[in-house]
Amino acid sequence: MDRTAGKELALAPLQDWGEETEDGAVYSVSLRRQLSQRLSPGAGPGGSQAPSPAADAFLHYRTSKVRALRAARLEQLVRELVSGDHEQDPGFVPAFLATHRAFVSTARVLGLLLPPPPPPLPPGIEIKKTEGGGLRVNKNLRAVVSVLGSWLRDHPQDFRDPPAHSDLGSVRTFLGWAAPAGPEAQEAEKLLGDFLEAERKQEEEQPEAWAGPPGATQTPRPDSPEGCSEEEEGLVREGPELLDFGVDEVAEQLTLLDAELFSRVRPCECLGSVWSQRDRPGATSAAPTVRATVTQFNMVIGCVLGSVLGEQGLAAPQRAQRLEKWIRVAQRCRELRNFSSLRAILSALQSNPIYRLKRSWGAVSRERLSTFRKLSQIFSDENNHLSSREILSQEEATEGPQEEDTLPGSLPPKLPPGLVPYLGTFLTDLVMLDTALPDMLEGDLINFEKRRKEWEILAHIQQLQKRCRSYCLSPRAPVLAALRTQRQLSEEQSYRVSRVIEPPAASCPSSPRIRRRISLTKRLKSCPERGAHPLVGVLGIPPPPPPVCPQGPPHLVLEPETLLLAVPRPLQGPRAPAPRARSCP
Repeated sequence: MDRTAGKELALAPLQDWGEETEDGAVYSVSLRRQLSQRLSPGAGPGGSQAPSPAADAFLHYRTSKVRALRAARLEQLVRELVSGDHEQDPGFVPAFLATHRAFVSTARVLGLLLPPPPPPLPPGIEIKKTEGGGLRVNKNLRAVVSVLGSWLRDHPQDFRDPPAHSDLGSVRTFLGWAAPAGPEAQEAEKLLGDFLEAERKQEEEQPEAWAGPPGATQTPRPDSPEGCSEEEEGLVREGPELLDFGVDEVAEQLTLLDAELFSRVRPCECLGSVWSQRDRPGATSAAPTVRATVTQFNMVIGCVLGSVLGEQGLAAPQRAQRLEKWIRVAQRCRELRNFSSLRAILSALQSNPIYRLKRSWGAVSRERLSTFRKLSQIFSDENNHLSSREILSQEEATEGPQEEDTLPGSLPPKLPPGLVPYLGTFLTDLVMLDTALPDMLEGDLINFEKRRKEWEILAHIQQLQKRCRSYCLSPRAPVLAALRTQRQLSEEQSYRVSRVIEPPAASCPSSPRIRRRISLTKRLKSCPERGAHPLVGVLGIPPPPPPVCPQGPPHLVLEPETLLLAVPRPLQGPRAPAPRARSCP
């Protein structure tokens, strides 16, 4: 029987085998195939030939059993950190450290992980030290030190608990006797110094403390009559307007702010169990780094609304120039691979107060409308936002020039090194994951398989954070000042202004107000304006018709706070059917 030398079999490297239960913990079992090369006679250490495959060489496959912890009690999970086989399950420690705050506090984990200090030695007896300078510790103690080193390095904010920082104090005490000269002890001391220094600076700069991105502190006044009086405008407008600067300048400063905020995001704050609780009483300080990105996103939307709708006296061609410039800024953000501001700009341009301005859109050039169409297709909600996911994956794998891009919104040949994603996609995935999978399984076991799936998304965020730090952009004070002073319009203000700029062609008959905030679908179907919109023929897809009902302002097509949480909720049982309306006799 002839045998082809060096021909590998098409076998899957990993095969699911089933589950095993040991000491109440559930393990998933897989079989891993590993290839070992057998060489021809005479090759290798005993022969004179070079270790290269010969004609009679054959391939040998070795199958090994791999176990991964799937569900267990907290004590067993902590024990697995120290005594587990990290070669078989390399993802356990990073997954636990990244997601543990979803089911247990840091102090509780340290209480189970850190062993008590050894009893004091009799006087006159010295502790023998190893050649490396560290104390003689057993294998488990070295494993604890290693876990703490990874924890301090990858998730330092877990130990921040001002003013005492008691958790970090427990770690410093343990490392002080277990590994006083090791890098872990030095990392703990450095971290404490960083915390104290940051608190000192925060106290000194309290009036100028970070309260979100520029423009976030300027709160619109929804109680103003029309939301856009000339007197109010004169008070706010100082210096050049944002659109007085070039397209590149505006897009680069937006990218600089987005990259800085995204690099500060703590991945654990993105967990569905953490982010979904931010509106509960007493949770105003929850997820501050994620809130900052949402505030920045809302600020960009407010800037677009304020610049396009802020001046009522503009003619349609002048307002069309502002629409075109924001489309160009969005295109530049795409070239900079800043998908966060790109999404915000497109959201504002697609909102009802701007979209309904038929005369203004009619004066926009076809070239800009075509660009707007291509950019809008990036964030199509079809197939769970498949287009934006594919483009993001493609951008992650692209380091150099890219000439072929079959997806909408293709890039020019020169690519920047950084990348800022739209965080809302990851938040939605994590909230859906938290809703779909249970936290606990039968027998009061923690569902760690759920945490592994969450860790896959968090690890993706961490990889993107490394990429966004590679931007080479410098801050420009005039542009940032214009961002801070750019007029912000609320949803109700922008709707009133839009109706003043272009009054509705016809109003729908009045109807009693049963609910103030009806569903988006009902509002879009309620009272469409007469005539076709200029964007319908260019975009190629029927956009949502703008409502013109006099009952109140419509809901924005994209509301960031709502979009980031727009996930299906679990079914709660059948509801009683609504009573049918009686027909007139």
